[in-house]
Amino acid sequence: MASVVLSEAEKLYIVHGVQEDLRVDGRGCEDYRCAEVETDVVSNTSGSARVKLGHTDILVGVKAEMGTPKLEKPDEGYLEFFVDCSANATPEFEGRGGEELGTEIANTFYRVFSSESCIDLKSLCINPRDHCWVLYVDVLLLECGGNLFDAISLAVKAALFNTRIPKVRVLEVEEGSKEIELSDDPYDCIRLNVDEVPCIVTLSKIGYRHVVDATLQEEACSLASLLISVTSKGALTCMKKVGKGSLDPESIFEMMETGKRVGKSLHTSLQKVLDEEESLGATRQKVGFLR
Repeated sequence: MASVVLSEAEKLYIVHGVQEDLRVDGRGCEDYRCAEVETDVVSNTSGSARVKLGHTDILVGVKAEMGTPKLEKPDEGYLEFFVDCSANATPEFEGRGGEELGTEIANTFYRVFSSESCIDLKSLCINPRDHCWVLYVDVLLLECGGNLFDAISLAVKAALFNTRIPKVRVLEVEEGSKEIELSDDPYDCIRLNVDEVPCIVTLSKIGYRHVVDATLQEEACSLASLLISVTSKGALTCMKKVGKGSLDPESIFEMMETGKRVGKSLHTSLQKVLDEEESLGATRQKVGFLR
């Protein structure tokens, strides 16, 4: 993960500020930086979104392609995650560094989306055992300015909200075989229900306190962080500790409570932006990307 080198004096300044609930950029411990969200930014995808959180810039594209259901779940579709850590985002992504981080992020999102209530995967089934929709979620890290996991989770949820999957008819043809017919009407499509899709909240322990949405400088002062995925109702679905430092049980409990509280408001803010953007329809001015 991208990192910065700070002097001991700089670290001390940041740590002391956090203890007083005053961060270098003026935020309190539970405040996020201003996030910019735009959907429908990549033209050759089923859904896409771009999220800028401070100096972190994430682009997500979702492509729906027809595939075969997995043997153990013959009546469901599924999601595949691919993460590309662009070497332009930080020099540390050159070579193996970017690959390892990409794998770690993808594995985290497989865990987050493993909950059955997260996405209705049965709605992605076309023909049990034979055909289903596979959603390929491609994540591109354009710039790293701290708090990658939270920014990616916002972009993934926004891109899934924006995803439109063509409606399909299964036709019986001679000898009992089936034929798939895709609707060519762009408005005749399936929308995903993303109400239960969680967002990740990363809580970084700095000194005796913890902060959300840490900058690169703050991450350099934190020896341990807790990643928690939270639904819009504040339910915690999974948790992961990162970093070399340890966390005592009391700190973990406090961080979980903060994460649930902050996560709920994060979902509310994101959904408000997505609804507002969609209500503008074709009239909205698109900044666009790779169009």
